[in-house]
Amino acid sequence: MLSGKNKLQLVAAFATLLLFAVGVGCKGFFVDPTLTGITVGPAATIQTGGTVQMSAVGTYNDGSTSTLGSGVQWSSGTSNVASVNSAGLVTGLSSGTSQITGSFQTQTNSATITVQLANILKITVTSTDPSIPQGETEQFDAVATTANGTQDITASATWASSNSAAGTIDANGLFTAATGLTSNQTTTITATEDGVTGQENFTVTLQ
Repeated sequence: MLSGKNKLQLVAAFATLLLFAVGVGCKGFFVDPTLTGITVGPAATIQTGGTVQMSAVGTYNDGSTSTLGSGVQWSSGTSNVASVNSAGLVTGLSSGTSQITGSFQTQTNSATITVQLANILKITVTSTDPSIPQGETEQFDAVATTANGTQDITASATWASSNSAAGTIDANGLFTAATGLTSNQTTTITATEDGVTGQENFTVTLQ
C-alpha cells in the first residue's frame, strides 16, 4: 500500500505528464495565419527630386495586420516619372503619375504617386490653329520651362477655358468647340502646374 508521500509524488508526476501531453496536443491546433491581402501607401504628390517612403501592411485570415518588411518587391509602373528602390523609397523624376506596386508572397497592391515639376519659371501654351469652326476640336500643348530645361506637361497640367460658351477643354488639353453659336466666341485657354499658369487666346468661329 502506497504511503501518503508516495501518493503525492505519483499525483505530481501524473499532473506533470498530463500538462505535457496537453501542451504537445494543443500545438497541432495553432497554425500561422494566412496572408489574404496587402495595402500599399501612401498615395502622394511630390515634386521632381522629392522622395516619399512607401510601406505595405499585410492582412491575415485571422483579422490581424502587420507591417511587411524587406520581403516586399517594389516596382514603378512609369519609371521615367518616378523610380522606386528595393526598400520602397520613391523618387520623383518628371511630371506625371505612376503606380507604385508592392508584392509580397501571392499578394499585390499599388498606390498612385503624382510628380510635379519643381521651380517652374514659365509655362508656354500652344495650339496648331489660332481658331477653329464651331463643333470642331483642337489639341493644346503645354511646356514648362525650369532652371534645368523644358518639359512637356500637357498630361499633368490643369486645363481651363475662360469662356464656357466657346467650348470646353478636358484634362489632357483637348478643346471641343461649342455648337449652335450665333457669333464668334473668344476664350483664354490656361494650363496650370505648381502654381504657375500659361495661356493662349483662342477663337471659335461660326464656320
